[in-house]
Amino acid sequence: MRIRLDVSYDGTDFKGWATQPSLRTVQGTLEEALATAFRVPAVRVVCAGRTDTGVHARGQVVHLDVSPEDLQRAAGRAEQPPLEALVRRVNGLLPADVRVGRGVEAPEGFDARFSASWRRYAYRVADSPELVDPLLRAHVLAWPRSLDLDAMNAAASSLVGLRDFGSFCKRREGATTVRTLMELSWSRDETGVAVARVVADAFCHSMVRSLVGCLLAVGDGRKPPEWAAEIMAARRRDPALTVVHAHGLTLEEVGYPEGAELAAQADRARNTREAVDG
Repeated sequence: MRIRLDVSYDGTDFKGWATQPSLRTVQGTLEEALATAFRVPAVRVVCAGRTDTGVHARGQVVHLDVSPEDLQRAAGRAEQPPLEALVRRVNGLLPADVRVGRGVEAPEGFDARFSASWRRYAYRVADSPELVDPLLRAHVLAWPRSLDLDAMNAAASSLVGLRDFGSFCKRREGATTVRTLMELSWSRDETGVAVARVVADAFCHSMVRSLVGCLLAVGDGRKPPEWAAEIMAARRRDPALTVVHAHGLTLEEVGYPEGAELAAQADRARNTREAVDG
C-alpha cells in the first residue's frame, strides 16, 4: 500500500530536504524515524518538492510504500486506527523542528512528486524597522528599504505563464528550466509584512529566491519594472540579479487532481516541458 504523509518543518537547522552523507537533512531525519517505527533497516520516501538549505515547509507532501502487515506492526496494539497510530509514533521519534500532520492511504495513481499539479510558496519580507520582529528572524527577511508593491506586481505580471526560466534558475545538466508560473503576486499580511505568493507547476533550483531577488530590486527603486521582462528574455543569469536568503521562503501547499487524473498528471509531469512563445 502507498501512504501519503503531510509534513511540516522549520528548515533553519537542516541542510535542505535531500539526504546527504553526514549532514542533517529533513529526508534523512524523517526516514530514520520511519525506519525505527516500522522496525526495518531503511525506509525511502518521495517528496512533492525538494527544498534547499534553510527553506521551511508547512505543506510538504511525501509518499512511501509499505505492506499492510508492516503498517500493523508499526501501529502495535494502539486502539487508534493504524495510520493514526503510525503518525503518533513517528512524531514521538522526530525532533521538534519536523512534524507529520496527517497520514492517509494514498489513492490509486498517487505520486507525491509527479501527481502534483502545482506548488505554492510564500516569501516574507519586513521592509521597515517596526515590522522586524526578532522572534521571526528565521522566517522573515529584514529588508533595509521600503518596498513599492504596485511596482513589484507590475514587474511580476510579465513573468507569469509557460516560460523558460533559465535566467532565474541554477542550471543542472540534463534538466529543463521550462516551468508554468501560474501566479506571482505581492500583498501585505495583517501585520504589514510583504508576502510574495508564488504558484507554479514545479520549480527549478533557486527559482523562487531569484524571482524574489529580482522583484525586490524593483520594489526598492534600484531597477525599473521592465527589468524583470528583460532578464527573462535574456535566458541567462544577470550578474545584477541577487538570489535572496533562504530563510524567508516557505513551501505552503501542494495541489493534486482527483481520481484518474492523478495518474494522468504523473504521466504528463514526467514528459519534458516545452516553452511557448510569449
